[in-house]
Amino acid sequence: MVSARIASLTVELRSDSADVAVPAPRLSWIVEADEPAWEQSWAEVRSGDDIHRIEGADSLFVAWPFAPLEPAQRREVTVRAAATDGRVTGWSAPLAVWSAIAPEWAGLPIGQAQPTADAQPVLLRRSLTVREGLRAATLYWSALGVVDMAVNGAAANDAILTPGWTTYQSRLVYESADVTSLLSAGENVLSAHLGGGWFTEKYHPVRGRVRFHGDQPRLVGQLILDYGDGSREIVPTDETWRTSGEGQIVASGIYEGEQVDARRAPAGWQMPSFDDSTWMPALITDDDVSGLEPRMAPPVRRTGGLAPVAISTTPSGRVLLDFGQNLVGRLRLTVSGPAGTTITVRHAEVLDEGELARRPLREASQVDVFTLAGTGAAESFEPRFTFHGFRYVDIDGWPGEFDPAAVEAVILGSDLRRTGWFESSDAALNRFHENIVWTLRGNYLAVPQDCPQRDERLGWTGDTQLFAPTADFLYDCHAFLRSWLRDLRIEQDRLGGVVPLFAPDVVPDFADRGPIAAWGDAITIIPLVLADSSGDRSLLTEFYPGIRAWMEVELAQRDPEGLWTTGRQLADWLDPNAPPNAPARGRTDTDLVATAYLARTAQLTADIAGELGEKTDADRYRAAAADGRAAFVRAFVSESGRMMNDTQTAYSIAIAFELIDDPALRQRVGDRLAYVVRRDGYRIATGLIGTAMVAPALTATGHIDTAERLLFQTEAPSWLYPVSVGATTVWERWDGLRPDGSLNPGEMISFNHVALGSVGSWLHDTVAGLAAAEPGYRRLRIAPHPLSRLDHARAAHETPYGRAEAGWRRSGDLLHVHALVPANTTAEVILPTGERHEVGSGRHEWVCAAPTPLPTPPVTLDSSMADLADNPTASAAFFGLLAGHANRFLGNAVKNNALYTPGRSIRDALIFADHKTLAAVDSALRQATGPTTDPQEA
Repeated sequence: MVSARIASLTVELRSDSADVAVPAPRLSWIVEADEPAWEQSWAEVRSGDDIHRIEGADSLFVAWPFAPLEPAQRREVTVRAAATDGRVTGWSAPLAVWSAIAPEWAGLPIGQAQPTADAQPVLLRRSLTVREGLRAATLYWSALGVVDMAVNGAAANDAILTPGWTTYQSRLVYESADVTSLLSAGENVLSAHLGGGWFTEKYHPVRGRVRFHGDQPRLVGQLILDYGDGSREIVPTDETWRTSGEGQIVASGIYEGEQVDARRAPAGWQMPSFDDSTWMPALITDDDVSGLEPRMAPPVRRTGGLAPVAISTTPSGRVLLDFGQNLVGRLRLTVSGPAGTTITVRHAEVLDEGELARRPLREASQVDVFTLAGTGAAESFEPRFTFHGFRYVDIDGWPGEFDPAAVEAVILGSDLRRTGWFESSDAALNRFHENIVWTLRGNYLAVPQDCPQRDERLGWTGDTQLFAPTADFLYDCHAFLRSWLRDLRIEQDRLGGVVPLFAPDVVPDFADRGPIAAWGDAITIIPLVLADSSGDRSLLTEFYPGIRAWMEVELAQRDPEGLWTTGRQLADWLDPNAPPNAPARGRTDTDLVATAYLARTAQLTADIAGELGEKTDADRYRAAAADGRAAFVRAFVSESGRMMNDTQTAYSIAIAFELIDDPALRQRVGDRLAYVVRRDGYRIATGLIGTAMVAPALTATGHIDTAERLLFQTEAPSWLYPVSVGATTVWERWDGLRPDGSLNPGEMISFNHVALGSVGSWLHDTVAGLAAAEPGYRRLRIAPHPLSRLDHARAAHETPYGRAEAGWRRSGDLLHVHALVPANTTAEVILPTGERHEVGSGRHEWVCAAPTPLPTPPVTLDSSMADLADNPTASAAFFGLLAGHANRFLGNAVKNNALYTPGRSIRDALIFADHKTLAAVDSALRQATGPTTDPQEA
């Protein structure tokens, strides 16, 4: 009996499609097996009568064994595998591989000959005659802008905002679609809605927006018709296409939104019978489209929809819709009314005194305007070339009584496959993790954006490298980020090795004025994250030239002490202690952060060079890494374990980046980190950099209890504070909304930002205990760390070998640890007791003693402020009482100035309190934690 089976077969990098962008695509397959410890001995790959055997256990990115694919060629492939015990699976279901590669391009870039406005949306059409005997028809297209292609009025595919956003001048992705079924013998029509999108957008996050790429959108494409008699016809984009600027889309912009006037829609313009004699011939332009390449990553698609959960009226009289979830997308309306009726739709993430909070959008309007044709029938509206970040929408001009069923929020994003999950016994923690998921869904749209709502939406490098481990666990980001990294490499080459702040680099002299630590290091860190998670080591080969070039740039920054002390640095950006409008002025020195990254990246580069056989580079960079670590310790770390900056970020980066070679000193630094977190009242005091590292650093030095207190803090700044006030995505700032409900006064207030969700990877690999011990999860590490506030936690991940799970649950004094190990892999298991196991594939469970939490002593007036911080119940009672005290000065003074250290008593903190207040505090502490000292005895 055969109990193992091929569960899936995929080709190259895309899981959403069997379209391939290379002529020799690699194959990967997953085996599911009922028997434990299943391991592959060999596999066979078959296409027709052509069978090739692969000896050994390899099942990831196996080289294509057949002849290279020709453009538009199809080939069915199946696979079977044998276990080490000799049993063989059946053949997998056939996978229809299709080459999305175009033959030599005949299409020319075209646009409107006489546009009447900048960034003018255009309608384009081309009639053609198809002969009898059509065997295959393949449409290829791209745009300098965004385009929807159709054949006889039917969409060519289900992607939107194609071709996305790249470094257009050097790299332009094209789409491919088999449109054979959409054509028939006789007259047919190719048509396109063409808009400016990112190409004609005006950019600048600080100085004022200007266009970077171009003023007008362009289309390039070709239809290839292959007939049964062996003949071929090509219908390219050229002057024979007809254009009109009088379509229903009047104006459109990524930031501004879209204006649609349904009265302008030419009836039947996408069908063969339409008379286009009044339309203008297309203009052939001299735009450079030499960088055309087939799509390698999933496109942007509609990935879901939401109905409003609440409807009300704003103080200004507009209809207000709450969708219950901050999201990225746009509205779809179904409405009927008189011709000329204009409906205005505005979008925002939060409310301010009952109205949309639009200040955080800065110069982005996020307004869509729809004008009805008044046909008497219901009309449907959905913007075509824009997207918005919003939870709330207000509507003005709706004809008649508003119908909630007439509105749907359409969710947009790059169509990435979900691969990771986390769940625990704490509802707030689960909501926070769900916020991370929604934040990724919205921001990973064409490029890994920083935010989806204001006048940025740029592919920031620093945010992406910090969030990459979390992102690549939750979704299959391999092809998506690899595609974006290619644009980053193009920009880096243009800058002589310097990595810009974002890619595409649409703001020269702002994003690329010099090397910036952490942001520039993305070119090293992200390929390594992807290679480790996917098992695809070709990433390192492809990007090593950029990794090496960046390393040389970093090494050139060293001063005589071996430190990086030069240039503009963003440091621990958005430290909550920095002034609202000076987010780089945090408490952690810029030189410390820059030098830490220099030393860490040198070590990573040395490791990559060694793996690739670049021995000279490996030796040189290994020595540079050692020198960097030594310089860092000399400059920033004292023998006692205190650092020059006594901040959470300083200690965390030293530990997380393994910059301290002396184990005893490293432990002292870890102990001081725990002290500092406690001193800060278990409130987060890190910006983007430190946030990704503080929990792992505490765990690595034996202070997971401190990490737990930090995780479950609900007062600002903390991970769970936004959850406590209703957040449904991760914020840019810890206090984007203040506790009093007001907006943070800073210029940058995004409520959908990935970076502070970087702690998600710690929840996955540490709290639940699921991580890769070898690239591609060929070997797993199961090492859960139970938290005292949780009864259970678990994580699951669709690894390249199949589904893996890890987790734990309490049962009295016992702890049940469970794991699912995919076929063809093994796992090392480290139980919370320190007991170790080595296991093969299958389901496993172990029972051990549950960690015993330390007893919490009663808190009294004479207890230290550190004891108060250690006791959440006492702390809540203490500050709850002060919050309701008539003397607001007292509560604010204590909260804003308290240092939670062993040498400061609660009585000392209440120096301005009278006897009555002391008695009230004593009573509150007694009720919360037990008997306390009588204040009369003071």
